[in-house]
Amino acid sequence: MKIVSLFSGAGGLDLGLIQAGNKVIWANDIDKDAVATYKENIGEHIICDDIGNIDVDDIPKSDVVVGGFPCQGFSQANMLRVLDDDRNQLYKFFYKVIKSKQPSFFIAENVKGILSIGKGAAIEQIIADFEEAGYTVAVHLVNMADYGVPQTRQRVIIIGQRKDLGEEMLFQFPAPAYAKDGDNRWISIKQAIDHFPDPDLENNVLNHIYSAYKVVYRNFTGHRETNPDKPSPTILARGNGKGGVCAIPHYNGKRRLTIRESASVQTFPEDFYFVGNMNSCYRQIGNAVPVRFARKLGEELIRLEKEIEE
Repeated sequence: MKIVSLFSGAGGLDLGLIQAGNKVIWANDIDKDAVATYKENIGEHIICDDIGNIDVDDIPKSDVVVGGFPCQGFSQANMLRVLDDDRNQLYKFFYKVIKSKQPSFFIAENVKGILSIGKGAAIEQIIADFEEAGYTVAVHLVNMADYGVPQTRQRVIIIGQRKDLGEEMLFQFPAPAYAKDGDNRWISIKQAIDHFPDPDLENNVLNHIYSAYKVVYRNFTGHRETNPDKPSPTILARGNGKGGVCAIPHYNGKRRLTIRESASVQTFPEDFYFVGNMNSCYRQIGNAVPVRFARKLGEELIRLEKEIEE
C-alpha cells in the first residue's frame, strides 16, 4: 500500500512497513538529525519542517496514514475537547490529514499512559474525533516483547478503517507470537546484543559508542538493573532533547548500552546508521517504533490490499 508518514522520526515504523512490501511515498519530521538518519537509510521522500508549516493540500493521497502524535494537551480531556486544546496542534494535524485525505486505513502509535489520562476521557475523545472523521476505530495495548522485540515496551496502537469499507474491522491485528513463559519465550536482551564486541576495543560496528554517564542503580526508570535473561526495559528517549543522554544500563553493570545495542533492542538492522551527536542518536532510537513489530503491521496491510482488490 502507499503510505504517508507523519512524525516519522528516524523511521522505525516506516522501515518495518517497507520491509513488508509497502511503499512510503511522503514523510515528515521536524528533527534535522532524525531526517538525516531517515534519508541515509530509507529515502529522500522525507521533508524536514515544522508540520505546522505544511499545507495539507500538498500532502499526496495515500492508502494509509501512519504516525505517533504527542499528547501534551490530553490531560485536560475531561474538561476540553481534544481538538480545541492549543497544545494538541500535532494531534489536530493528524486528524486534519485523515479527514481531508480519507485514506483507507490509518495507524497511530502512542504511549500506554494515553489510556489513563483524564480517567479514560482522552482516549474516548480521540476515538470520537476519529469516528467523526469517518472511521471505525480499534485500540490495542501491546507489549512489544510479545512480538519478538527483546524489550518490555508497552504501547497503544490505534487502527482506523474508513467506514465505507464496511462496519466490520478488516484489519486483523497481529497475534502475539512470544510469551513470558512457555515454548516460545520472550527474547532476552543478552540474546539480542551479546554478539557485539567490547565497544572499548577497536571495532568496525556502526554507532557502537556509549554514554559515559555512570551506572548507579536506583529504583526508577533508566537506573534499574538490567537482567540479561529477560527482555530489556523500555528503551527511553527525552523527546525535547534536553536533560542529557537517557540510556539503559548494560547487564554487565559497568556501562550504558551503546547506540548500536540500543538500536538492536529496537530491532533496527545492524547496518542502519544514525546521524547526530550521542544524545540525538539515543533520542531517535528511543522515540522509534520497533522495526520488527512495524513489519507485522505492514504484513497485515499487504494482506488487506490483496483482499480489497479481490
